[in-house]
Amino acid sequence: MPVLSWLKRQTASRVPVWLWLLVFSAGLLPLLHGVLGVWFHWLGANPIEAVTRASGDWALRFLLLTLLLSSLRRRLGWGLSVRLRRMLGLYAFAYAAVHVLLYLWLDQFFDWAAIGEDIRERPFILAGLLAFLALLPLALTSTRTMMRRLGARWKSLHRLVYGAGLLAVLHFWWMKESKSDVSEPLWYAVLLGMLLLERLPLLYRQWSGRSRVRAASGPD
Repeated sequence: MPVLSWLKRQTASRVPVWLWLLVFSAGLLPLLHGVLGVWFHWLGANPIEAVTRASGDWALRFLLLTLLLSSLRRRLGWGLSVRLRRMLGLYAFAYAAVHVLLYLWLDQFFDWAAIGEDIRERPFILAGLLAFLALLPLALTSTRTMMRRLGARWKSLHRLVYGAGLLAVLHFWWMKESKSDVSEPLWYAVLLGMLLLERLPLLYRQWSGRSRVRAASGPD
């Protein structure tokens, strides 16, 4: 069966089947909660706004979890994180896509003039859209085929995830700042800051290595 063969490919690495299924199922729970909440009217007086906000929150959470798994892999040598990180990264993009679609469709009704005015009046909208655009090429090149095709350029391209993280946290911070409540985005900002600081030594070593290679090769 196609579904079984696809599942076998996904679990062909060292990731246990039960762990892969657990993470995959957990990633669907926010979506299920939103759908059932709208259906059974338990999301309050404005369910569309609640679902839009929730999808953005979960996009940011999955994005930070993706970065956290990258750090765990480097620090602990946890090979399991590679395939799980890809899954969480795709969930981050999927929830971000739902978040943007709900805003464009049910909030603005694809009125591009109104969207442009909204971006000018509320800069956090622009930060969120830029974060989504940064995630888009990462999702499109997440397959093994694209990794092989891009080669060394794949890693350079996927460093966009750090820019996406910064923009997503900024989007959330500015949105909450208008309501004088930055406690939640502050925690996200602290976590992102720690993850970026953990990455700095590796980036420095990579930059130093490239500098030594250029120096050894001499002038053109």
